[in-house]
Amino acid sequence: MSDTPATEADLTVLASQLGREPRGVVAIAARCVCGNPTVVHTAPRLPDGTPFPTQYYLTHPEAVAAVSTLEARGTMRDMNERLAEEPDLAQHYRRAHESYLAERAELGEVPEIDGISAGGMPDRVKCLHVLVGHALAAGPGVNPLGDEALEMISGHWRPDRCTCPAMETDPDSAVSADPDAYAQEA
Repeated sequence: MSDTPATEADLTVLASQLGREPRGVVAIAARCVCGNPTVVHTAPRLPDGTPFPTQYYLTHPEAVAAVSTLEARGTMRDMNERLAEEPDLAQHYRRAHESYLAERAELGEVPEIDGISAGGMPDRVKCLHVLVGHALAAGPGVNPLGDEALEMISGHWRPDRCTCPAMETDPDSAVSADPDAYAQEA
C-alpha cells in the first residue's frame, strides 16, 4: 500500500476528475506517473455520517472510461461465471475481500457495513471500477479480477503511462514507469 497524503492540489484535481467535491478523502492510494490522483482512499464513514464501503475509489477519467467499456461488454457476467466454476479464483477473490476489510478496519469500525467490502466481493463481481481501484491501491497479486481488468484495459489505459489532460497536449512529455507496479508513488 502506498497511500500518500492528499494535498490541496490533489483535492482540486479530484474535484475536476469527479465533477464534484471529493468526500471523506483519507489519502491518495494510487497516482498517475505524473503525480495526479488515480485512486482515492476514502473513509468508511463520510463527513455527513453516511457509511461508505468503497474505500478505494477509481478517479482517473481515462481509467474510469476504459473500465466502463469493459462493464458494457459484459465482462462482469463472464467473471461471475468463472467465480462459480474456478475454485482457486474464488478463493483468491475471497482473500482480496478479506484484505479489503482488514485495511478498512484500520480506519475505524462502521457497524452498518461490517463484513461488506465493495465491488461484489467476495461472491460476485458487481463493479469493476472498485476492483481496479483496489488492484491499483494494493498492487499486483492482491485482487485477481482487478488485475485481470487492468490487463484488459491496457490497450486504452495503463498505470505506467500518463493520459492526464495536461499531458495529452504533448505526447512526448508522457512519462513511463514500471508497468508491474500498479501503486505508483509520487
